[in-house]
Amino acid sequence: MPLPANVASFLAAYDWHGAAMVPLAGDASHRRYVRLTRGDESAVLMIAPPDKEAVEPFVAIGRHLATLGLSVPAIIGADVDAGLVLLEDLGDRLFAQAISEGFDEAELYAAATDVLARVHAAPVPDRLPGVDVEHRLPVFTDERMTREVDLVLEWYLPTVSGTGVPEDVAAACRAAWAAVWPLARAGEPVLVQFDYHSPNLMWLPGREGLRRVGVLDFQDSLRGPAAYDLVSLIQDPRRDVPAAFEAKLMDRYLAARPTLDRDAFVTSYAVLGAQRAARILGVFVRLWQRDGKPGYLRHQPRVWSLLERNLHHPALAPVKAWFDTHLPAPQRAARWNDPA
Repeated sequence: MPLPANVASFLAAYDWHGAAMVPLAGDASHRRYVRLTRGDESAVLMIAPPDKEAVEPFVAIGRHLATLGLSVPAIIGADVDAGLVLLEDLGDRLFAQAISEGFDEAELYAAATDVLARVHAAPVPDRLPGVDVEHRLPVFTDERMTREVDLVLEWYLPTVSGTGVPEDVAAACRAAWAAVWPLARAGEPVLVQFDYHSPNLMWLPGREGLRRVGVLDFQDSLRGPAAYDLVSLIQDPRRDVPAAFEAKLMDRYLAARPTLDRDAFVTSYAVLGAQRAARILGVFVRLWQRDGKPGYLRHQPRVWSLLERNLHHPALAPVKAWFDTHLPAPQRAARWNDPA
């Protein structure tokens, strides 16, 4: 895909004109990334179509995380109107790559948990300074959580059943979730990074302490319950995190934040884990059908495993009953053995 016409002048403004360019792997968003090299130096250009992706949140939240002593890509330059950001290049050693190279998986996940504890212990402002304007952090409201699990009704259920979703079935689904939303909110709201999992985390062993974890994807951050990011880290939809890690990382996180009510936090973790897994089931079908990205479907059995794990918490009984009634076993993980 050709680069926007204004890229050349943008790079020239920061003395990166004429650099060699190599596209980097993208994600499920509209953003693109290009690595720039000149001699021994490198940088990363983020390109976000202004009509689809705003870069102001990325700049504002990245600067906030940097003030907490975390490793986020330093911003070399930005043109928010053009959707262009020039970033420090943190390399290619994502968590999965580091683990394949022989780095201790337990150490990586422990360090990533410590990063969360640091972020969540800090006061979370309503607004953060950006480039041109302040960025107001959205709130993870009950309405938003409901809209996200509605993706099961809009994309997942019609695909696996081959029929539309009757209104009474949809209403029963929303009522079941509404009954558990209050349990999701344990403790004061924190800055939730929303996609805090292995594809967005890098291992930087040359740095020390919390800075060994490079955090890449945080522009969707919002104010919400702390358990969400721990769920994102441990219940990863794209890779199998060892089951033994869950209790250990939960204990590590709670030890770092001793004022939290453990039972309430564990319940919040289960509710948010179920909510997140349900959303992802719908998102992966949407990426396949609407956006022509079928590769995400291979993760659906793992997502179902995560959802079912959370639904076994007693607090989620009404949600589990709805899934047991309307999405039986053949429409769950087994459905994705042959997704076409």
